[in-house]
Order: sequence, then C-alpha cells, then structure tokens
Amino acid sequence: MDTRSRRTRHRLTLTLLLRTALTTACLLAAYFLAPLNRSFTTVTAVALIAALAALGVLVAWQARSIVRSPSPRLRTIEALATSIPLFLLVFSVCYCLMSHGDGRDFSEPLTHVDALYFTMTVFASVGFGDIVPRSQTARALTTVQMVGDLVIVGLVANVFLEAMRLGVKRRKRGADAD
Repeated sequence: MDTRSRRTRHRLTLTLLLRTALTTACLLAAYFLAPLNRSFTTVTAVALIAALAALGVLVAWQARSIVRSPSPRLRTIEALATSIPLFLLVFSVCYCLMSHGDGRDFSEPLTHVDALYFTMTVFASVGFGDIVPRSQTARALTTVQMVGDLVIVGLVANVFLEAMRLGVKRRKRGADAD
C-alpha cells in the first residue's frame, strides 16, 4: 500500500469520526435544549410514528449511499452511528413528555437525563429497575421500543451490512475494470 492511499484512508476515517461526532453532538444538543415539559398526547404519538417512519426512510437512504460509497465500510459505521442515537433520542423525547403528564406513567418524574438513561437501559436490556413504566401507555411505548431495539440491532444492522457487502463488491468490480 502506498503512502497516498494510506493518507486518503486516514483522511476518510478522520472525516467519518468528525462528522459522526458532530452529528451526535447536534442530536444531543437539540434533545437537551428541547422544551419537553409538555404532556404526551395523541399528537405526540402521531409525531412518534412519523419520526419512526422518517427513520425508516433515513435507513433506506443510508443503505443506498453505502452501496454507492467509495468507502462502504466507513459509510456503514457512520450510518449505524447516526441511526442508533436518533432512534434512542426519539424514545427519550417520548418518555420525557410522558413523565410530564399526570405523573403516574413512571415510578418517578423524568428529566432529560433520566429519560435518556431509561431509554439506554431498555436498549441495553439491563433494566436496573430504578425507573419503571407504570401506566399502560408507558408500558406499551416501552414495549414498542424493545421491539424497535431488536429491529435496529437485527434488521437495520443486517441491511447496512448487506449494503456494505454490495458496495465493496461494486467497488472491486470498478477496480477490476480499471
């Protein structure tokens, strides 16, 4: 491997890391700055469905961009590093809003940090038990997140890995043609 291709690879990796860190930082900033002191309503439920549908569109777009990328492996990492935090923050927003309703949805009121913490414990399947969904709505939403977690880990990761495989194959065919 020559020095130029090594430099290019390092530059691409650095760009990936910076872009991913910036995206995650912007998502977290938007989450923590959002005024989530309202109640969870039917409009919020519709917004959740719309956000999850938008995430599905994002995943499809990312899979397509992985296949077409000159660096499909790096693009796959970036896609996962963008999709998963976005998915988790959508649920954190919902839990935070739910907590500001009548106060009976969870075992304690949730701040932004508490809602993110609860979302992460559900995602990681560790369930410490310090925050517990009490209402039927909160339990249903937590169940939706659990199913979504399995979909993200299983299906979306598989879609991205298959797109990466196709992208690598396409790239090799292009290199063989040269």
